[in-house]
Amino acid sequence: MQLGVSSRLEHTSPQEWAAKHKALGLDCVNFPVCYLDGEETFMAYKRAADEAGLTIAEVGVWRNTLAADKQERNKWIDYAVQQLRMADEIGALCCVNVVGTPYGPRWDGGYRENFSKELWTMAVGMIREIIDTARPKHTKFCIESMPWMIPSSPDEYLRLITDVDRAEFGTHLDVVNMITSPQRYFFNDEFLHECFEKLKGTICSCHLKDVRLKEEYTFQLEECACGEGALDIKLYARLAEAENKAMPMIIEHLTTDEEYAASVKYVRELLTDNACK
Repeated sequence: MQLGVSSRLEHTSPQEWAAKHKALGLDCVNFPVCYLDGEETFMAYKRAADEAGLTIAEVGVWRNTLAADKQERNKWIDYAVQQLRMADEIGALCCVNVVGTPYGPRWDGGYRENFSKELWTMAVGMIREIIDTARPKHTKFCIESMPWMIPSSPDEYLRLITDVDRAEFGTHLDVVNMITSPQRYFFNDEFLHECFEKLKGTICSCHLKDVRLKEEYTFQLEECACGEGALDIKLYARLAEAENKAMPMIIEHLTTDEEYAASVKYVRELLTDNACK
Protein backbone atom coordinates (compact mmCIF):
# COMPACT_ATOMS: atom_id res chain seq x y z
CA MET A 1 0.00 0.00 0.00
CA GLN A 2 0.94 3.65 -0.35
CA LEU A 3 0.18 6.01 2.51
CA GLY A 4 -0.90 9.62 1.98
CA VAL A 5 -2.77 12.47 3.65
CA SER A 6 -5.58 14.69 2.43
CA SER A 7 -3.85 17.80 3.80
CA ARG A 8 -2.09 20.13 1.37
CA LEU A 9 0.54 20.55 4.11
CA GLU A 10 1.49 24.19 4.57
CA HIS A 11 3.86 25.12 1.75
CA THR A 12 5.01 27.94 -0.51
CA SER A 13 6.11 26.03 -3.62
CA PRO A 14 5.49 22.73 -5.39
CA GLN A 15 8.98 21.57 -4.36
CA GLU A 16 8.34 22.31 -0.69
CA TRP A 17 4.95 20.58 -0.93
CA ALA A 18 6.56 17.42 -2.29
CA ALA A 19 9.46 17.60 0.18
CA LYS A 20 7.10 17.81 3.15
CA HIS A 21 5.27 14.68 2.01
CA LYS A 22 8.56 12.84 1.60
CA ALA A 23 9.73 14.03 5.02
CA LEU A 24 6.67 12.33 6.55
CA GLY A 25 7.58 9.12 4.75
CA LEU A 26 4.54 9.30 2.50
CA ASP A 27 4.23 7.54 -0.84
CA CYS A 28 1.27 9.27 -2.50
CA VAL A 29 -0.52 12.61 -2.53
CA ASN A 30 -3.86 14.28 -3.00
CA PHE A 31 -3.40 16.90 -5.68
CA PRO A 32 -3.49 20.35 -4.02
CA VAL A 33 -4.51 22.58 -6.95
CA CYS A 34 -7.30 22.57 -9.54
CA TYR A 35 -7.43 23.21 -13.29
CA LEU A 36 -8.46 26.84 -12.64
CA ASP A 37 -4.98 27.49 -11.23
CA GLY A 38 -3.68 27.07 -14.78
CA GLU A 39 -1.58 24.53 -16.64
CA GLU A 40 1.72 26.09 -15.65
CA THR A 41 0.84 25.69 -11.97
CA PHE A 42 -0.65 22.21 -12.05
CA MET A 43 2.16 20.87 -14.23
CA ALA A 44 4.71 22.30 -11.78
CA TYR A 45 3.07 20.28 -9.02
CA LYS A 46 3.05 17.19 -11.23
CA ARG A 47 6.78 17.57 -11.89
CA ALA A 48 7.47 18.04 -8.18
CA ALA A 49 5.55 14.85 -7.38
CA ASP A 50 7.31 12.91 -10.13
CA GLU A 51 10.76 14.10 -9.06
CA ALA A 52 10.02 13.08 -5.46
CA GLY A 53 8.67 9.68 -6.49
CA LEU A 54 5.17 10.46 -5.18
CA THR A 55 2.11 8.88 -6.78
CA ILE A 56 -0.70 11.33 -7.50
CA ALA A 57 -3.52 9.30 -6.00
CA GLU A 58 -6.51 11.59 -6.17
CA VAL A 59 -7.83 14.75 -7.77
CA GLY A 60 -10.93 16.05 -6.02
CA VAL A 61 -14.08 17.59 -7.46
CA TRP A 62 -16.22 18.19 -4.33
CA ARG A 63 -18.99 20.07 -6.12
CA ASN A 64 -22.71 19.36 -6.43
CA THR A 65 -22.99 17.88 -9.91
CA LEU A 66 -26.66 17.10 -9.14
CA ALA A 67 -27.63 20.61 -8.01
CA ALA A 68 -31.33 21.42 -8.30
CA ASP A 69 -30.66 24.59 -10.30
CA LYS A 70 -29.87 23.57 -13.88
CA GLN A 71 -27.37 26.38 -14.45
CA GLU A 72 -25.49 25.49 -11.26
CA ARG A 73 -25.60 21.79 -12.08
CA ASN A 74 -24.15 22.35 -15.54
CA LYS A 75 -21.45 24.59 -14.07
CA TRP A 76 -20.29 21.89 -11.67
CA ILE A 77 -20.53 19.13 -14.25
CA ASP A 78 -18.22 21.18 -16.46
CA TYR A 79 -15.92 21.68 -13.47
CA ALA A 80 -15.83 17.90 -12.94
CA VAL A 81 -15.07 17.35 -16.63
CA GLN A 82 -12.16 19.79 -16.49
CA GLN A 83 -10.85 18.26 -13.26
CA LEU A 84 -10.99 14.79 -14.81
CA ARG A 85 -9.13 16.04 -17.89
CA MET A 86 -6.46 17.60 -15.68
CA ALA A 87 -6.24 14.41 -13.62
CA ASP A 88 -5.67 12.42 -16.78
CA GLU A 89 -3.01 14.86 -17.97
CA ILE A 90 -1.05 14.68 -14.71
CA GLY A 91 -1.38 10.90 -14.42
CA ALA A 92 -3.59 10.78 -11.32
CA LEU A 93 -5.05 7.40 -10.42
CA CYS A 94 -8.54 8.75 -9.92
CA CYS A 95 -10.71 11.86 -9.94
CA VAL A 96 -13.29 11.66 -7.17
CA ASN A 97 -16.51 13.31 -6.09
CA VAL A 98 -19.55 12.38 -4.03
CA VAL A 99 -22.76 11.94 -5.95
CA GLY A 100 -24.42 15.09 -4.57
CA THR A 101 -28.11 15.84 -4.20
CA PRO A 102 -30.78 18.26 -5.47
CA TYR A 103 -33.07 17.64 -2.50
CA GLY A 104 -31.93 19.91 0.30
CA PRO A 105 -29.82 22.87 1.42
CA ARG A 106 -26.71 20.80 2.11
CA TRP A 107 -25.14 19.59 -1.13
CA ASP A 108 -23.75 16.44 0.50
CA GLY A 109 -26.52 16.08 3.08
CA GLY A 110 -28.75 13.16 3.95
CA TYR A 111 -32.29 13.10 2.57
CA ARG A 112 -34.79 10.31 1.95
CA GLU A 113 -34.94 11.22 -1.74
CA ASN A 114 -31.20 10.46 -2.08
CA PHE A 115 -32.23 6.81 -2.39
CA SER A 116 -35.04 7.37 -4.89
CA LYS A 117 -35.22 5.91 -8.38
CA GLU A 118 -35.13 9.49 -9.70
CA LEU A 119 -31.82 10.21 -7.98
CA TRP A 120 -30.34 6.95 -9.20
CA THR A 121 -31.25 7.71 -12.81
CA MET A 122 -29.88 11.24 -12.51
CA ALA A 123 -26.63 9.99 -10.97
CA VAL A 124 -26.02 7.40 -13.67
CA GLY A 125 -26.61 9.99 -16.39
CA MET A 126 -24.38 12.55 -14.69
CA ILE A 127 -21.48 10.12 -14.27
CA ARG A 128 -21.75 9.00 -17.89
CA GLU A 129 -21.84 12.61 -19.08
CA ILE A 130 -18.67 13.52 -17.17
CA ILE A 131 -16.77 10.48 -18.40
CA ASP A 132 -18.01 10.67 -22.00
CA THR A 133 -17.19 14.38 -22.24
CA ALA A 134 -13.75 14.20 -20.60
CA ARG A 135 -12.76 10.93 -22.32
CA PRO A 136 -9.88 10.08 -19.95
CA LYS A 137 -7.28 7.64 -21.22
CA HIS A 138 -5.74 6.61 -17.90
CA THR A 139 -7.52 8.15 -14.91
CA LYS A 140 -10.69 6.64 -13.44
CA PHE A 141 -13.64 8.77 -12.40
CA CYS A 142 -14.98 7.69 -8.99
CA ILE A 143 -17.87 8.42 -6.67
CA GLU A 144 -16.85 8.09 -3.03
CA SER A 145 -18.91 5.75 -0.87
CA MET A 146 -21.10 7.70 1.58
CA PRO A 147 -23.31 7.11 4.64
CA TRP A 148 -26.48 8.93 3.48
CA MET A 149 -26.34 8.93 -0.29
CA ILE A 150 -25.47 6.37 -2.94
CA PRO A 151 -23.36 4.34 -2.94
CA SER A 152 -23.82 3.48 0.74
CA SER A 153 -23.01 -0.23 0.49
CA PRO A 154 -20.86 -2.57 -1.63
CA ASP A 155 -23.98 -3.86 -3.35
CA GLU A 156 -25.08 -0.33 -4.31
CA TYR A 157 -21.60 0.34 -5.64
CA LEU A 158 -21.67 -2.81 -7.76
CA ARG A 159 -25.07 -1.84 -9.15
CA LEU A 160 -23.82 1.68 -9.89
CA ILE A 161 -20.77 0.31 -11.72
CA THR A 162 -23.03 -1.98 -13.75
CA ASP A 163 -25.54 0.75 -14.62
CA VAL A 164 -22.91 3.38 -15.51
CA ASP A 165 -21.28 0.79 -17.75
CA ARG A 166 -18.06 2.68 -18.41
CA ALA A 167 -14.58 1.18 -18.15
CA GLU A 168 -13.37 4.58 -16.91
CA PHE A 169 -15.56 4.38 -13.79
CA GLY A 170 -13.97 2.92 -10.64
CA THR A 171 -14.50 2.52 -6.90
CA HIS A 172 -13.33 5.01 -4.30
CA LEU A 173 -13.56 3.07 -1.05
CA ASP A 174 -14.23 4.86 2.22
CA VAL A 175 -15.18 2.00 4.53
CA VAL A 176 -15.89 4.24 7.53
CA ASN A 177 -18.45 6.20 5.51
CA MET A 178 -20.40 2.97 5.03
CA ILE A 179 -20.26 1.83 8.66
CA THR A 180 -23.76 2.97 9.55
CA SER A 181 -25.24 0.16 11.65
CA PRO A 182 -24.42 -1.89 14.76
CA GLN A 183 -23.71 -4.89 12.55
CA ARG A 184 -21.17 -3.06 10.38
CA TYR A 185 -19.61 -1.37 13.42
CA PHE A 186 -19.20 -4.33 15.77
CA PHE A 187 -18.36 -6.74 12.96
CA ASN A 188 -16.33 -4.32 10.84
CA ASP A 189 -13.83 -7.10 10.11
CA GLU A 190 -16.58 -9.00 8.31
CA PHE A 191 -17.72 -5.83 6.55
CA LEU A 192 -14.16 -5.12 5.38
CA HIS A 193 -13.98 -8.58 3.83
CA GLU A 194 -17.36 -8.02 2.16
CA CYS A 195 -16.22 -4.71 0.63
CA PHE A 196 -13.02 -6.08 -0.84
CA GLU A 197 -14.56 -9.33 -2.02
CA LYS A 198 -17.49 -7.69 -3.79
CA LEU A 199 -15.55 -4.74 -5.24
CA LYS A 200 -12.45 -6.69 -6.21
CA GLY A 201 -10.76 -5.36 -9.31
CA THR A 202 -12.49 -1.96 -9.25
CA ILE A 203 -10.90 -0.12 -6.29
CA CYS A 204 -8.68 2.84 -7.21
CA SER A 205 -8.04 4.49 -3.85
CA CYS A 206 -9.09 4.26 -0.18
CA HIS A 207 -9.66 6.78 2.59
CA LEU A 208 -8.25 5.96 6.01
CA LYS A 209 -9.67 7.11 9.34
CA ASP A 210 -11.40 5.50 12.33
CA VAL A 211 -14.89 5.32 13.82
CA ARG A 212 -16.17 5.07 17.39
CA LEU A 213 -19.51 4.56 19.10
CA LYS A 214 -20.79 7.42 21.25
CA GLU A 215 -22.39 6.53 24.58
CA GLU A 216 -25.48 8.68 24.05
CA TYR A 217 -28.75 7.20 22.84
CA THR A 218 -29.64 6.39 20.13
CA PHE A 219 -27.01 4.57 18.07
CA GLN A 220 -24.50 7.30 17.18
CA LEU A 221 -21.16 6.98 15.45
CA GLU A 222 -18.46 9.59 14.94
CA GLU A 223 -15.31 9.79 12.86
CA CYS A 224 -12.06 9.92 14.75
CA ALA A 225 -8.33 9.73 14.21
CA CYS A 226 -6.74 6.38 13.44
CA GLY A 227 -6.37 4.35 16.63
CA GLU A 228 -9.12 6.15 18.53
CA GLY A 229 -11.95 3.93 17.32
CA ALA A 230 -12.94 0.36 16.57
CA LEU A 231 -11.91 -0.08 12.92
CA ASP A 232 -9.59 -3.01 12.25
CA ILE A 233 -6.99 -0.87 10.49
CA LYS A 234 -4.49 -3.72 10.15
CA LEU A 235 -7.06 -5.82 8.32
CA TYR A 236 -8.10 -2.84 6.18
CA ALA A 237 -4.50 -2.31 5.12
CA ARG A 238 -3.90 -6.02 4.49
CA LEU A 239 -6.98 -6.32 2.28
CA ALA A 240 -6.09 -3.12 0.42
CA GLU A 241 -2.59 -4.39 -0.25
CA ALA A 242 -3.95 -7.75 -1.43
CA GLU A 243 -6.13 -5.85 -3.90
CA ASN A 244 -3.21 -3.72 -5.08
CA LYS A 245 0.30 -3.70 -3.62
CA ALA A 246 0.45 0.04 -4.40
CA MET A 247 -3.08 0.88 -3.19
CA PRO A 248 -3.31 4.50 -1.99
CA MET A 249 -4.67 4.86 1.54
CA ILE A 250 -5.30 8.53 2.32
CA ILE A 251 -5.61 9.69 5.94
CA GLU A 252 -8.25 12.41 6.07
CA HIS A 253 -10.40 14.80 8.12
CA LEU A 254 -7.83 15.91 10.68
CA THR A 255 -7.35 19.58 11.50
CA THR A 256 -3.64 20.45 11.61
CA ASP A 257 -0.51 19.25 9.85
CA GLU A 258 0.76 18.16 13.26
CA GLU A 259 -2.27 15.91 13.69
CA TYR A 260 -1.65 14.40 10.27
CA ALA A 261 2.00 13.75 11.15
CA ALA A 262 0.97 12.04 14.39
CA SER A 263 -1.57 9.89 12.55
CA VAL A 264 0.97 8.89 9.91
CA LYS A 265 3.38 7.89 12.69
CA TYR A 266 0.68 5.83 14.42
CA VAL A 267 -0.34 4.01 11.24
CA ARG A 268 3.27 3.32 10.23
CA GLU A 269 4.04 1.83 13.65
CA LEU A 270 0.80 -0.17 13.66
CA LEU A 271 1.59 -1.69 10.28
CA THR A 272 5.28 -2.35 10.88
CA ASP A 273 4.62 -6.05 11.33
CA ASN A 274 1.82 -6.15 8.79
CA ALA A 275 3.93 -6.45 5.63
CA CYS A 276 2.80 -3.01 4.48
CA LYS A 277 5.06 -0.37 3.04
